[in-house]
Order: sequence, then C-alpha cells, then structure tokens
Amino acid sequence: MRIYLDNAATSWPKPEAVYAAADSYQRTIGAAAGRSGYSDAVEAQRIVDDARRSCAAVLGAGDASRIVFGFNGTDALNLAIHGVLQAGDHVVTTVCEHNSALRPLAEAARSHGVEVVHVPCNAAGYVDPDDIQRALTARTRLIAVTHGSNVTGALQPLAAIADVAHDAGTLLLVDAAQTAGHVPLDVQALNIDLLATSGHKGLLGPLGVGVMYVRPGVEKQLAPVRQGGTGLNSTEDRQPQEMPHRFEAGNLNTPALAGFGAALRYLLDESVEKIADHEATLVQRIIDGLHSIPGVRVFGPPVGEPRAPVVSFGVRGYDPQDFAAALDGSFGVQCRAGLHCAPRMHAALGTLASGGLVRLSPGWSTSDVDVDRVLEAIAAIARA
Repeated sequence: MRIYLDNAATSWPKPEAVYAAADSYQRTIGAAAGRSGYSDAVEAQRIVDDARRSCAAVLGAGDASRIVFGFNGTDALNLAIHGVLQAGDHVVTTVCEHNSALRPLAEAARSHGVEVVHVPCNAAGYVDPDDIQRALTARTRLIAVTHGSNVTGALQPLAAIADVAHDAGTLLLVDAAQTAGHVPLDVQALNIDLLATSGHKGLLGPLGVGVMYVRPGVEKQLAPVRQGGTGLNSTEDRQPQEMPHRFEAGNLNTPALAGFGAALRYLLDESVEKIADHEATLVQRIIDGLHSIPGVRVFGPPVGEPRAPVVSFGVRGYDPQDFAAALDGSFGVQCRAGLHCAPRMHAALGTLASGGLVRLSPGWSTSDVDVDRVLEAIAAIARA
C-alpha cells in the first residue's frame, strides 16, 4: 500500500473537489480567460477571479488585485527578485533558502553586480533577526527569507524580521512555499511586502500555479519582467500598469486555476488552523517515534517549537538515498531524500558531504496509522 509522505514536494492526494473542478473546466468550458465576451470565456474569467479572491482570503491579503498568478513558486520568486533588484543593490538572505531563491539571487549577482549576503542559522535552523539587522547596509534593497525551511521545518520569526526590514526602509520578500496552507498566514498583519508561494503544496491545488502577493504601493518598485497580451489596453505597446495585469502576460493556466480555486475553498471551509493542528500532531508523533529508534538522528527544532510539517533525519551507516529507496521498495513509503535543493542549509547542518537527509512531510490527509506504519518501516530497516 502506498504511504505518501512527500507533501513538501507536492501535496497528494488533493481534495476531490480539485479534481472535479479541473476536469469540468477542461470538458465543459475550455475557453481562455479574459480574451472574449461569449459565455464560456466569461465563465473562464469568473473561475480565475474566484481563485484570486479565495487566495487573497487565505493569505489575508484583503484586495484580490494584490494576488499575481505565475507558473509556480519558483516563477513567483523570480518575478519578485528580478523585478526589484537593480545594478549595485545589496540583498540580505539566509543559508536556509531553497534554490528557487538562491539561484535567481546568484544570477542577479553575476549579471548586475548585486551583492548577496547569507546570514547563518543556529543548530535548530532558526535565523536571528539581529543577524539580519547587522548585515544591512545603506544599499540594502531587499531582505529575502524563507518562512519555513524545507529541510528543518523551522519557522522564521517573520514579524521581527519585518520590523528590521521596515525600520531600515528595505523591502521584505517571503518564500512561503512550505507554509502557505500549512500554517495560518496574514500578509497584512505581518507587514510583508512581497510573498511568493506555489499553489500545489500546502494550498492543495494542481501543479502549474504560482502566487506572488504584492503589498499596495510596492508595485511601483517592482518592474514587470514579462510582457505580452493581457486582453486589455491592446493598442498600447507596454504592459498595463493596473494590478495584477502589470505582472501577468499571456494566457493563465486556467485548468489548474480551476482546481486551485476549489482547493482554496476547501481550505477556507476546513480552516488552515484546523489543518495546522492536525499536521502538528503528526509531526510530534513522527519525532517521538524517530527518537526511539537506535541509530536515527533527527534534525531541526525540538517538538513544541515553531515549525512547518517537515521532519528530516539521518540513519547511521546509511546513505539517505539508499534508505529512502528501501522504504519505497520494501514498504511502499514515499518520501524525499538528498539535498532538497537547499545546499546551504545542509552545509549549515553538516550533512552536505554525506548526501543530505531523509525527509518525511505529512499532509492534510495523513493519518496516525500512516505515521505508525512509516515508523515501523524505518525501525525495521535501521535494525537490519
């Protein structure tokens, strides 16, 4: 029997309404949103608008026009990073970041002479806001932080980091790929300038949707990096200035957005808080069980500290890829092993040279029974 614990990569299964909505759009509508006035095209636009409003509600954005749709979370980070940074700028980020942020920042350094500083984390994976403050210079244009590490699960203190950013007159970009849908988020209360996330992880939608939140006024500091058709202002040769069209060029992935809208309605009905409580209980069960298995070392925050539903561990005498393959081949347990596209995080943990760690990431539909079977499988392999 398949036991899926790789929700940090993409959530599975999706709520049934997600499958139904995507299938219904493909079979009964099929029109491009925002491009025509006939009934099915209008319905396609309604689907997109509904997804945008629901996304704003889940993230606490208020105004739905502040939600920009992209291809995926990486695309959203690229829109923010390349849209903000200019030649000679200075950026403060952390060693906890995913390559979806590290690589665009590195490209900005290579191409435009942007200086990028990576502040450290402690052994549990937390970043000290004071370290971020000390790294600032007069040229710092952007602070870019992941909310939750995809390796340790550590949740960074966003409110304190936002205070540091705004006291310095610097923009704050948050990568919420591992937290949106998993923990409650309110971008207005947290005073976040830019937030990027994927639609297919904790937000439970299909692959092919990314989200960028833009705080009111910040769009004036954010250049569009793509230009093209939007279905409005067609006689002009530049991208419309209105939100969100300023950053959306070409046809949106409307089939995926149909499913995404259904996923967001599910989250609003069930409440992210309820899902967060369920996943926190599962994480505690996993950590307690792993601590009881000889030869297993768990990384990241201790139980009770702020964390996303991610648990990474190593097993003495085992390569992480080999251990994950044994879990899948012998027990049907599907999880992620390796460096998780976060090489600086593994370097900080001391696990880079050994090939990384094994990661378990439960989700909204994971049960206690699933967790217990996974722990039994880990114990059986570790004893062999």
